[in-house]
Amino acid sequence: MERGLEDGLLGESGVALVGSELPLEDVLLAARKHYKWLPLCAVEDWVILDAIVTDAERAKVIAAGCQPMFMFAHKVVDDEQRRFEPGHWVRSSMGTAFKEGYLFETRNSVYVLLGPGHRKSASIEAIFSLF
Repeated sequence: MERGLEDGLLGESGVALVGSELPLEDVLLAARKHYKWLPLCAVEDWVILDAIVTDAERAKVIAAGCQPMFMFAHKVVDDEQRRFEPGHWVRSSMGTAFKEGYLFETRNSVYVLLGPGHRKSASIEAIFSLF
């Protein structure tokens, strides 16, 4: 992948957001109150990517119980199931909800967004070209 595409997609453009600023242990306890069973993965340096889709594609995604959005994080802080090593990057599957300003839910996980991040639109091709 060209570095320019990555920089444009994952750079600091887009809408600036702020995830949780609580200490890690406190934010994980707060997240667990919302999600009893899904595994939690805390991340930093993140971006929510809203997929650019047609109305028909959006309808199919919503009918499947998802939203056309993904999360990419440059840094995993803590993954309670140890699927991702601390310090590594992660790209989520399609999201199902974005709650409380710091909880990005997929069918299989909840990503706990820590500190500053961004939200922007991107094509599906660009999202899947990430790493």
